[in-house]
Amino acid sequence: MILVRNIRLPLSCGEQEAGARALKLLHLAPGRVAHCGVAKLSVDARRGAPVLVYTMAVTLKDEGEESAFAGASPYVCISRQPVFDFPKAGAPLMHRPVVCGLGPAGLFAALLFARSGYRPIVLERGPSLQQRVAAVEHFEKTGELDPNANLQFGEGGAGTFSDGKLTTRVGDPLCAFVTQALLEHGAPKDIAWRQKPHVGTDLLQGVIASIRQEIERLGGTVRFNTPLTGLRTRGGTLCAAVTPEGEIPCEALILAVGHSARDTFSMLYGMGLPMECKPFSVGMRAEHLQTEIEKSLYHGAAGHPALPRGEYQLSQHVGERCVYTFCMCPGGRVVAAASEEGGVVTNGMSYHARSGPNANAAVVVSVDGRDFDGDPVRAVEFQQKLEQAAYRAGAAAAPYAAPAETVGSFLEGRGRLELSSVRPTYPRGVVPCDLGSLLPGELADTLRTGLRAFGRKMAAYRAPDAVLTGLETRTSSPVRLLRGDDLQCLGMPGLYPCGEGAGYAGGIMTAAVDGVRCAAQLMSGHTPPEC
Repeated sequence: MILVRNIRLPLSCGEQEAGARALKLLHLAPGRVAHCGVAKLSVDARRGAPVLVYTMAVTLKDEGEESAFAGASPYVCISRQPVFDFPKAGAPLMHRPVVCGLGPAGLFAALLFARSGYRPIVLERGPSLQQRVAAVEHFEKTGELDPNANLQFGEGGAGTFSDGKLTTRVGDPLCAFVTQALLEHGAPKDIAWRQKPHVGTDLLQGVIASIRQEIERLGGTVRFNTPLTGLRTRGGTLCAAVTPEGEIPCEALILAVGHSARDTFSMLYGMGLPMECKPFSVGMRAEHLQTEIEKSLYHGAAGHPALPRGEYQLSQHVGERCVYTFCMCPGGRVVAAASEEGGVVTNGMSYHARSGPNANAAVVVSVDGRDFDGDPVRAVEFQQKLEQAAYRAGAAAAPYAAPAETVGSFLEGRGRLELSSVRPTYPRGVVPCDLGSLLPGELADTLRTGLRAFGRKMAAYRAPDAVLTGLETRTSSPVRLLRGDDLQCLGMPGLYPCGEGAGYAGGIMTAAVDGVRCAAQLMSGHTPPEC
């Protein structure tokens, strides 16, 4: 396949014009071409008037001729579809491998195991997707929280109720494996070529359930409502997973529990497994009108049908910390992401159409081990104390109501919610609050400095009626369970810490890739069990 990059066209042009430009650059007659289509499409609005920037994929009828076009111009290269070969070697496992957690890391580890004949046993502390959706809807309506069925726990993990963003800076070839599997199970075709691909919460749920069903068809077993409560060892090596229903013999376990499994972190820490603080961030959700975001990004072209919903990413170093936006959801809403009683947690999500009136993004400030003297227990407790403070701020109004403040008020420390054009979308309701009082003073002041800098970079961030809803505390895991080059836990051979919860990923794609990587590593040393 020949890739022709940097084809820049006005908004009035489309795929047909981009294809013609690619063939002209290659000096190719249409009769020699088997296929010409979009491989990647982005928007460049840096110079005022936005332009569409295409990368076109061209396949020739005689594929053997394609290599001759390498270097035809600085914007032409040859791409070969990666071939995934996951070798199996070593002695057979005595028992089926266990995967703990059915978020992106666990789901894709289990998928590779199942496709390779290992018939994994998957443990998920929460329910199946249908039951989980019902529990989330019940919580949003009533404030009655199920600690094991919420936006953090259940089939699909925390990524299920998000924007389904697949953007990653990781250039790992395994990203193609994950993308292909998502496409096979019904994800939108444009995730293969969008610069910032997303699935959307509504479509992602069906994709996740379909992948799980493939795992089961291939001999895997998924046990919902089954938490991991302990690990058994023999001679320092893993020999069994412990659940409330009993022990499951295993010498290999993929630990993919997600960033909110604090009871699991505590259990592992109590066993003496090596764990360290990992940098994470805290702050709040910022909501703006989506139209104002697009005016800031696209200027006079805002609203043009050829343009995607506007997205942004902002950052500002303030001393030794960084204030940045995270998990931006165009046309989305703020969600109630609590998983522990008496704590308020915010997050954001959007559907595939991204058609809501508001944009939202986390606005957060970084913290790290230096803030907690390197103690992972203190790092987790820090998150919990912030969430509990946020709960107390809104509890008089309604269970799990969230504290909120408009940007202009937050910058001046007035504790007011002066609503105008932006209406909060948090489902349990919001209560006016001095958000700065819920955070350590230095962090609140750092966030204010960062927000002022954002206003200099983007017009929408100068709007005083933008709404901040707090608190956002689960940007990533606060701890990392240490593993070696063989991806096994340094303190327990046979245990593979994996994904975001173990501290080795930061989003759906990177977590899924880490799950595949850990499963492949296990397979390289063990063939499938014989029975």
